[in-house]
Amino acid sequence: MSSENSKTHLIYGLDDKPPLPNAILAAIQHVLASIVGIVTPTLIIGGVLGLGENVPYLIAMSMFVSGVATFIQCRRIGPVGSGLLSLQGTSFAFLGAILAAGFAVKSQGGTPEDILAMIFGLCLVGCLVEIILSQFIDKLERIVNPTVTGIVITVIGLSLVKVGFTDFAGGATAGEDLGRPVNLVLGSLVVVVILVVTFVGNPMLRISAIMIGLVVGTLIAAVLGMVDPAPLGNAQIFALPLPLKYGFDFDIGLFLPFAFLYLVTAIETSGDLTANSVISHQPIDGPLYMSRIKGGILGDGINSGLAALFNTFPNTTFSQNNGVIQMTGVASRYVGYFIALMLVILGLFPIIGAVFLLIPKPVLGGATLVLFGTIAVAGIRILATQKTDLRRIYIMAVSFGLGLGVTLVPDATQHLPTLLKQVVAAPITLAGLSAIILSLVLPETKEA
Repeated sequence: MSSENSKTHLIYGLDDKPPLPNAILAAIQHVLASIVGIVTPTLIIGGVLGLGENVPYLIAMSMFVSGVATFIQCRRIGPVGSGLLSLQGTSFAFLGAILAAGFAVKSQGGTPEDILAMIFGLCLVGCLVEIILSQFIDKLERIVNPTVTGIVITVIGLSLVKVGFTDFAGGATAGEDLGRPVNLVLGSLVVVVILVVTFVGNPMLRISAIMIGLVVGTLIAAVLGMVDPAPLGNAQIFALPLPLKYGFDFDIGLFLPFAFLYLVTAIETSGDLTANSVISHQPIDGPLYMSRIKGGILGDGINSGLAALFNTFPNTTFSQNNGVIQMTGVASRYVGYFIALMLVILGLFPIIGAVFLLIPKPVLGGATLVLFGTIAVAGIRILATQKTDLRRIYIMAVSFGLGLGVTLVPDATQHLPTLLKQVVAAPITLAGLSAIILSLVLPETKEA
């Protein structure tokens, strides 16, 4: 451990090798802070699209791929990876597009396997967008900027709130039980637990606030008889990852939102890796910094391709592990190897994924409501870093208006041609395209 790291409040710097017990303890904290984020998108997709018995396997693959992807990011294999302590997990950004694609296949009589073949096909082709963009990210300042990024991330969070609040009230399949007082009280209790642990608990507890909220909520739900143990009885104990287990399908109309979201992911990853560099006391300009950004985004794209190949959803760098680095003072990328190993082991046992299916919808809804809300807040914080001039006001006003408009009034696009409808009916795509086009055509103005 260098004296320089001691002065900068890091116990272990990027290239330090902590003793084995310290490395394992730090890795466990990263896994606890991230595991809910890794598996929750799969839980939501599986529940909303009715993927049934496939869900435990999909959850297992999300953990397995996150482990492999984390190793690639931390190890940096050739030009691939950032070389920082950067944890990879399932991206929330793609939820809207994935659900839209799934419903499109389902409306045509597709089975769960057909739905997954289409989704993974779209993701596998789409990752090429991010792989190519990674090599030009430093030349796209006109469209890859904090205003566009902030708008898109805010709309992602706000557009997903409906999904979270539906679960909060009982779930999309609750029927007449939707909004029962016991559902609302249970969801509210989870929110309260998360807030109490976050603001009253010590820093080490704080990083696991979402996990603690889910555990407490599920235990109370079990006492109330709201936990169904059936998923555990039907789940496989062990399963090997099988490439393209569900096949491969593709539709150009459904693909366009995915292509755009890979652009958004590249922008988001750039921001996460910059924040990671700051916390790890690494350069945030110059050749080394840009090499890490390009390598990290390239790694993101390749890892999302691996995710699609091994039957899970697109991966991205997780921002929550930056908070863990800050709290623990451990920025060593060697800790990432232990994180990767833990996630791979968890991913080989689908029965662990089945445990997450025990979580009742209101409990999951309480946690996702907080998660999706924080995504929106993260976007607002990015926008707040920019000067407020007339140009940015109108870029935000039009983009938010269009993006939230199609969320609130989805039938507004029902008479458009199918291909166009698939593009503009996705709030994230519409808001992002609007922000990019307006950023290119509106002239610069003075601060408002």
